Amino acid sequence: MITKMRLSVALLGVATMLSGCEPAAIAPAEPAEPELPRLGDRPNLNGVWQAIGTAYWDLEAHSAAGLKDFWQLGAIAAVPAGQSVVEGGRIPYLPGALAKREENRAGWPKSDPEAKCYMPGIPRATYMPYPFQIVQGDGDIVFAYEFASANRIVRMSNHEEAPVDSWMGWSNGRWEGDTLVIEVTGNNDQTWFDRAGNHHSAALKVTERYTLKGANHLQYEATIEDPETFERPWTISMPLYRRLDDNVQLLEFKCVEFSEELLYGDLGKKAE
Repeated sequence: MITKMRLSVALLGVATMLSGCEPAAIAPAEPAEPELPRLGDRPNLNGVWQAIGTAYWDLEAHSAAGLKDFWQLGAIAAVPAGQSVVEGGRIPYLPGALAKREENRAGWPKSDPEAKCYMPGIPRATYMPYPFQIVQGDGDIVFAYEFASANRIVRMSNHEEAPVDSWMGWSNGRWEGDTLVIEVTGNNDQTWFDRAGNHHSAALKVTERYTLKGANHLQYEATIEDPETFERPWTISMPLYRRLDDNVQLLEFKCVEFSEELLYGDLGKKAE
């Protein structure tokens, strides 16, 4: 009897102790890293990609605004608001170069190389409202852009300096882990960064970084160096998204014929 009583008391004590204990917290599992499509031991960047945003209007933050010279189009010809894609918010212009930007803005759209169907240059080609395609194999990588049929070859070996300055520059690439890094030099001074007149000199060097974050998401960064135009290097960043349309492909946008009246219309009228 005494033994049973002792056992009951012992069990009662254990039950009391257990009733006052909170269940052990279980740490949430770390989210699994997305499995990236690969081409050999490298991320597979093949596909048609496009930026979604308003950086093509202005890299810096901007409010929605109308275009007074195109009032007949109503809301169709309006600039959508956008957040800055520039780290720190502002492009660090030298004073004289900032004045040049304001001059470019005052002459828009005729002053804009895009309006004239000139090749857009890097990095502008990346975030224009048109898709582009990356063709990746075992060697060099090709970028093809819908706007003005622009294209460039990224030389992954046998790196050389640009023989001449050009609209799309000269691209030398390398892999840093799973990030494609491209240094673009040999740029002429005729391209802009956006429709807001942001510009550069022929001293421009662009270092791009393409990092695959998922099967359909690339993170894009471009660091701009130009001591003749800017106080210091600066960086833009934005996501790029894979186009998933059925039978997706680059279509033709050979825009020369759309620019003839803008470029040469006055000459024709004078000839009459």
